[in-house]
Amino acid sequence: NDRLLAKGGTMLGTARVHPDKLRAGLNQIKQTLDDNGIDVLIPIGGEGTLTAAHWLSQENVPVVGVPKTIDNDIDCTDVTFGHDTALTVATEAIDRLHSTAESHQRVMLVEVMGRHAGWIALNSGLASGAHMTLIPEQPFDVEEVCCFVKRRFQRGDSHFICVVAEGAKPVPGSITLREGGMDEFGHERFTGVAAQLGAEVEKRINKDVRVTVLGHVQRGGTPTAFDRVLATRFGVNAADASHAGEYGQMVSLRGQAIGRVPLADVVRQLKLVPESRYDDA
Repeated sequence: NDRLLAKGGTMLGTARVHPDKLRAGLNQIKQTLDDNGIDVLIPIGGEGTLTAAHWLSQENVPVVGVPKTIDNDIDCTDVTFGHDTALTVATEAIDRLHSTAESHQRVMLVEVMGRHAGWIALNSGLASGAHMTLIPEQPFDVEEVCCFVKRRFQRGDSHFICVVAEGAKPVPGSITLREGGMDEFGHERFTGVAAQLGAEVEKRINKDVRVTVLGHVQRGGTPTAFDRVLATRFGVNAADASHAGEYGQMVSLRGQAIGRVPLADVVRQLKLVPESRYDDA
């Protein structure tokens, strides 16, 4: 269906399953695949999905993984599809905030998604000309943030934009963020780092600070042309791998070429923002 290219999300639907339940249900999954005559399973998703795909592969289930996440944190591929769309949404939002921040001489903090990896924050900050970007990989010092903001205004700048990944954390002894506990998957519940940082900055520099949280708007909408092309190329390559019997692999983009890498290599670590890339921001 050619109309699917313009549709975000997944027409198949999706669900989250606790890893312990998944491990315990591997035999049931295998039986369900056999009962329904499914020859090959092509899981499409991020870290959790591809880890489960690796487990199934270890149980001799024919699996070919496809990397899809807005976070772009899957190792062994340059880009995951979904990231460019989320990046475009975030960049357009920050572009709009520049004009209102400039008009009112305000400090604007924009919180974007990124639990462990700051790729959305880094790339949207670069693309939109943000003055500062805070990511999970590089803890921030609130005093340094305040000094940087003050210097910008002292030299005559009209406004200040800071992009903050939801997983950004302060250095020890800087500020203490509220604790939100853990969810049922063992993930930290975030309590709004941008809002808490914004309140602290406003108090320390006596400037009007506004906070915008983009939230799930980054996850929806019409995919960009880049993501449509990449998803199509990934799909074709996954189908080719299935026909060739090359299982236990994930399709991957390296440079301009689509290839395949072992799932065992993919799930060893997340692809985090290296310090050299953060220096670009």
